[in-house]
Amino acid sequence: MSIQRKTYDAIVIGGGHNGLVSACYLSKMKKRVLILESNATLGGATASAKIFPSYEANLSRYSYLVSLLPDQIVKDLGLRFKTLDRSVSSYTPCVIDGEHKGLYVAKHWDARTEESFRCVTGSKKEGANWQSFYAEISQLAERLAPTLLQPLQSAAKLQSQVDLADIWHQIIQRPIGQTIQERFHHDVVRGIVMTDALIGTFADDNDHHANACFLYHVIGNGTGQWRVPLGGMGALVHELTRVAQQNDVAIETNAKVTDIEIGTNGVSVRTEKDSRFTARDLIFAGAPQQLQGLLGMEPTESLPGSQIKINMLVNKLPQLKSGMDPHLAFAGTLHINESFTQLQSAFQTASRGQIPKPMPLEIYCHTLADSSILSEELAQRGFHTLTLFGLHTPHDLFEYNHELTKQTAAQLAIDSLNSHLAEPIESVLAPCVNNTHAIEIVTPVDLEAEIGLPRGNIFHNQLSFPFLREEETESDVTRWGAETEYPHVFIGGAGSRRGGGVSGIAGHNAAMAILNQA
Repeated sequence: MSIQRKTYDAIVIGGGHNGLVSACYLSKMKKRVLILESNATLGGATASAKIFPSYEANLSRYSYLVSLLPDQIVKDLGLRFKTLDRSVSSYTPCVIDGEHKGLYVAKHWDARTEESFRCVTGSKKEGANWQSFYAEISQLAERLAPTLLQPLQSAAKLQSQVDLADIWHQIIQRPIGQTIQERFHHDVVRGIVMTDALIGTFADDNDHHANACFLYHVIGNGTGQWRVPLGGMGALVHELTRVAQQNDVAIETNAKVTDIEIGTNGVSVRTEKDSRFTARDLIFAGAPQQLQGLLGMEPTESLPGSQIKINMLVNKLPQLKSGMDPHLAFAGTLHINESFTQLQSAFQTASRGQIPKPMPLEIYCHTLADSSILSEELAQRGFHTLTLFGLHTPHDLFEYNHELTKQTAAQLAIDSLNSHLAEPIESVLAPCVNNTHAIEIVTPVDLEAEIGLPRGNIFHNQLSFPFLREEETESDVTRWGAETEYPHVFIGGAGSRRGGGVSGIAGHNAAMAILNQA
């Protein structure tokens, strides 16, 4: 969209989903808004892409879930956007007494799930523990999620409002690993629960930092239910762009910001092409460390990102050694080598500077829920996309000899997956030109280089709990968690308070901070 003016009510730096959300909210309130995006396209980590030129398949290249996206934001902005749920929550192949088995968990507890728990754990007790724990989590999610779109409260006030003292203590106040070990007794079951505390977070079972990660994974939209966007992540970007343009938001791509000047009554921004814009307010929807650099400050050190991602296109789903139907095994989250003991061992190995072996993995198949990201021909031929996350593979492992370490990590991830497959994944990978296959490996170093995530950290920084710290008060300075020390500058990305994940919450709250200024 061509830009007709140089002065705006608000400038949004970063055209990812959070930047688009904030621009949409402001423009619907008749604010004149400009988005400056450094890349050639909008979307950031929420973009879809045709990764493999030989095939018509638009994969969600980086992020893939919208479980945290509140229905309220979709309603407020009038997004014509549909999400899909799954009937299977997870499947975890494992070896019990030398026999390949698997723990199947349906979205809603059923007889098959109960029998699976009994078969893997030896009794019905662990299944009962599972139901009890997640029933309490469900109550917490229902009461806590709506507050994410409201002004921040003190921990004491929010705890009183939620009024669930026991589960608050177990999830918020003590290390999540301790809670899991207390509530569950089987190594495989403990590991499945623990994984929600580790995606994007490099932590062991006693690290309290993992609690916030766990909390955000289980409270999304008040249900914690896993959801993917119909049409892939690009569908969300498309809708947000439509609404932004409908409300006359000016958008400039290939517009890398090189300088920000803060004045008494507003801000001035200069881009790499020497274009200059001014506005009363600025929302920075990138990483806070980047903003600090643009303001001439020493950037705070970021915690390392901790996962590799492997995108694959397969011509059929591979069979498992356990005998489980792959259309069920891959329909939810497929946990590979993620028992509690294996997760802790992998953390210790990575802490010593080595790639974990076996590598803990999580895999999902978007096309079992939504085949629309494939051409009709590929869908009819039985092709599928697979997304693999390798846990405890922090940025530091890849800083030196990146390409060699990247290939080593990828092979260890493939080996870990193959340990539970009856046919190796290589045998079903779609062939490409030059004797290659449809597989893409993305490390934390790649994430930093390609989409600006500091040290490949998908949360930009350590996730924070959704309430004020003890030393803070309920004031305008910390009211929305987007405020900075500069009255006209706001953080609207994953690094803000209550940011992280594809939720739009950070973008919403940055916009609210501007709209509710005195």
